[in-house]
Amino acid sequence: MTRPQPFTVVFFGLLLFLLYQIALVFQPFLFPVLWAALLVHATFPLHGRLTKLCGGRDTLSATILTVGAFAVVVVPLVVIGILLVRETRDAEQAIRGWIAAGGLARLPEQAAAVPLIGEWLRTLISGDSLRAMSMEQSVMAGAGLLSQFFVDQMGGLLKNTLLLVTDFFIMLLALFFLYKEGREWIGVLYELMPMDESHKRKIGARLDQTVRAVIKGMLVTAMVQGLLAGLAYMALGVPFPIVLTAVTIILAPIPFGGTALVWGPVVLYLFWVGLSWKALVMLAWGVGVVSTVDQFLRPWLIGKDVQIPVLFLVFSVLGGLALYGLIGLFIGPVLVSLFMTALQIYREEYHSGAHRA
Repeated sequence: MTRPQPFTVVFFGLLLFLLYQIALVFQPFLFPVLWAALLVHATFPLHGRLTKLCGGRDTLSATILTVGAFAVVVVPLVVIGILLVRETRDAEQAIRGWIAAGGLARLPEQAAAVPLIGEWLRTLISGDSLRAMSMEQSVMAGAGLLSQFFVDQMGGLLKNTLLLVTDFFIMLLALFFLYKEGREWIGVLYELMPMDESHKRKIGARLDQTVRAVIKGMLVTAMVQGLLAGLAYMALGVPFPIVLTAVTIILAPIPFGGTALVWGPVVLYLFWVGLSWKALVMLAWGVGVVSTVDQFLRPWLIGKDVQIPVLFLVFSVLGGLALYGLIGLFIGPVLVSLFMTALQIYREEYHSGAHRA
C-alpha cells in the first residue's frame, strides 16, 4: 500500500465519522429545516423580486418574508381557534335547545326517514332499553364525555406546546437564513458533488421540478376540494360553513380520510337533525365529487410535471407519510423522482457503455 492510500482511507473514514456525528447533532432540527426549505423553494422568486424593490438589501427582504410567514401561520390559527371555541359553545347550546324542544321524542320518526336502514334505526331507538329519559341522560352523558375528551386533548396539546413553539421558531430562523444565504450554500454543495456538470444540472433540474410540482399539486388539490365542499356546506345550510371549509382545506392533503374527516361528520349531523335528503346529497357530493377530485387531480398535477408513474407516485406519497409524517407527502415523491434520475444517468453512462463494449 503506497503512502497516499492510507491517508485516503483515514481521511474518508474521519469524514464519514464526522458526517455521522453532525447528522446526530442536527437530527432534532431536521423536520423544521425541511419545512423551511420547502417554503423557501416555493417563494424564492418572490424573495428575488422583493430584494430588487428593497434596493438589493436581501437581509431586509428575508426579514419581511420571515415576518410574513409568521403572520400567515399564526394569525389564521388564532382566528380559527377563536371561531372554533365560539362555535363549539353555540353547538352545545343548540344541542341543549334541541333536547329541551323534544328532539329526542321526535327522533324515532326522523330515523325512520333514513333510506334503507330507517326502520331498523327506529326499532333500535324505540326499544324498551332506550326510554326517553334514559336516552336524554345518555345524550347528556355523551356530551360530557365529549367535552372531557376535548379537555384531555387540549391538556396533551398544552404539554407539547413548548416543543411545537420551539420547532416553529427554528423553522422561522432557518427560513431567514435560507432566504439570505441559501443560494450560496446550494452553490457550495453543487460544486462539491463528484459528478459531471451535465449530471449535476440534470439532478438539480429534476429536484427543482419535483418540489414545485408536489407543492403545486398539494395546494391546488386542497383548495379545489375545500371550495367544492364549502359550496355544499353553504348550499345545504350547514352551520359554520366558513370554518368547515378552512378545516377541509387543511385536512385535504392527508391520504387516509382527508376531506371525509370533515364532510363525513356533516353527513351524520344532517341525518341526526332529520334532514335526510340533505345528508344524502352531502354524502353523494362528498364521495362522488370532493373525494374523487383527489384521486385524479393531484396525481395529474404532479405526475405530468415529474413524469412519475401514477402507481409509484401513490406509493411514494403513502410511504413517505408513514415514514416521515406530514412532510413525507413531499419527501416521498422527491426521493422517487431523484431515484429515477439516477437510473437514467446509470443507463446513459454505464448500461449503454456496456452494450457498446
